[in-house]
Amino acid sequence: MAIIFDGVRLINPAESIDSLGCVRISHEGVITDIRLGRGGFAQELAQTDDLIYDFTHRGGEVLFASGLFDMHCHFRQPGFEYKETLETGKNAAIAGGFTGVALMPNTEPPIDNAQNAAFIYHLTHQFPIETSVIGAITEGRKGQKICGYGDLSTVGVTAISDDGSPVMNSRTMRMAFEYATAFDMLVIQHCEDTCLAESGVMNEGVYSSILGLRGIPSISESIILSRDLSLLRYLSDKKKSVFPNAPRYHVAHISTAEGIKLVKEAKSEGLCVTAEVTPHHFTLTERDVFESGFDGNFRMNPPLRSERDKEAILEAIETGVIDVIATDHAPHAPHEKECGIMQAAFGIVGLETAVGLSWTELHFKRGISHAQIVSMLSSAPRALLKLPAISFRKGALANFSLIDTAIEYLALNSSFQSKSKNSPFNGRKLRGKAIAIGSKGVFLKDDTLFSSSAKIHQFKP
Repeated sequence: MAIIFDGVRLINPAESIDSLGCVRISHEGVITDIRLGRGGFAQELAQTDDLIYDFTHRGGEVLFASGLFDMHCHFRQPGFEYKETLETGKNAAIAGGFTGVALMPNTEPPIDNAQNAAFIYHLTHQFPIETSVIGAITEGRKGQKICGYGDLSTVGVTAISDDGSPVMNSRTMRMAFEYATAFDMLVIQHCEDTCLAESGVMNEGVYSSILGLRGIPSISESIILSRDLSLLRYLSDKKKSVFPNAPRYHVAHISTAEGIKLVKEAKSEGLCVTAEVTPHHFTLTERDVFESGFDGNFRMNPPLRSERDKEAILEAIETGVIDVIATDHAPHAPHEKECGIMQAAFGIVGLETAVGLSWTELHFKRGISHAQIVSMLSSAPRALLKLPAISFRKGALANFSLIDTAIEYLALNSSFQSKSKNSPFNGRKLRGKAIAIGSKGVFLKDDTLFSSSAKIHQFKP
């Protein structure tokens, strides 16, 4: 028995597909037929006992999108299992509609060698979603001695980052660029001058002054980003480089207008630079921190910035300067967040609100296309991490996220599958929700949401 999705809007940016259509998937999870155009192909494709999920009455509101991939997650294992585990993180990803995640190395011990990376791959290889591991740039994430990138690459690591701990030493950063390039690794930087940002709680500005909180200035991001781009520019000069390829550099969770300007200029020069943004940075601002009443769930790093920064982010998304939407899913236990903003840990969970925030804030408020949002949440991060592109062709293993863009709901922290519930979006009205995923031969759905979205029947000739 196969399953058929009819009347869905098929979106796969990697293959330039954006069309109404119908797809048949075998019991083993393989695409056996696909039709583009109008809906209503189910009767032509169906065989005896096939299960038909009919969305033709929805007029293209339900997206059959290439599987979403979050390239910036913290699942905390090993070392901090009281916040999140690989199992609970996986459950949060599935609930959010993601078929793949990349895990940052700030665990204990950190993922700074091949053995530790292989351990994570071993624990997750049977998960129904893809799991990639991002290795550390430096040993112990201390910013001093670079890791063995060659060894990391042998177990499948394609990107490195000391996320949360920027590489402050310029010589170390140069060496990281040079050696990572030898193994075609993506270098991901948390851009923050830690001397300027030290002890900061929120964005430095009017609201931090009113609240009497120490601020993190926007230039703490742009200073490190500017330094890194200068190194990149120098090392990309073929006359000075011994490597055939230029270094690839990715800016994690960019948050400022100044940073975006630098990335835009670097791209115009032809440098291999990409950038990601989180949903909370294109949704909230420092004013929300002010209005929260010192709520620890509004403390994050980078901090929520000014309205000017938020508008620059949205414009950069619209114009393609920003390549990726990533959640920076950062679980914390209740005692680490329910203690007031001055004592709270940095970070929020994001996997289960990413789809709703992306479609609410970007599509319905700004008119950004479904295809562009899917690209930023799916094909772009996969390409950066050198993962195989998803195919919507006959014979391909199905990898998709089914998103109902018409569902309106309240985000409720209490309903999260993540072990931690630290989100500033509790009670926020959102539109757009993942109702199912298909990945690694497995089809997983939210039965309640799915039944309300589809007309379901079994084909009897």
